Amino acid sequence: MSKITEKQLLIDKIVESIQDTKGEDILVFDLSGIENAAAQTFIICSGNSNTQVSAIAGNIQKNVRNDLNDRPWHVEGTENAMWVLVDYVSVVVHVFQKEIREYYDIEELWGDAKITKVES
Repeated sequence: MSKITEKQLLIDKIVESIQDTKGEDILVFDLSGIENAAAQTFIICSGNSNTQVSAIAGNIQKNVRNDLNDRPWHVEGTENAMWVLVDYVSVVVHVFQKEIREYYDIEELWGDAKITKVES
């Protein structure tokens, strides 16, 4: 399987996992054309509470592990679940509580990226 196909399968599984746990405002940023980007793809979504943020991040990890036999390189933010970062190296997922996402306005950091809004 090609790297592009593997990456797209990972993206699709992550988005599906977010939708399964009622994550909101899902955006997929294609950063592959941006020099020195931290990853090729960022996926950002929101949850309504720390419990939901934890559930979304946990569901992503469980489904990717079970269905694609892949584990994140790094996970951060699980202690308080105001936001959780799940890093699969080429694909990085940010799960925010709504207020935290609005505060950091991370979408503005990647204004040059191709952005896809996923319908819930």
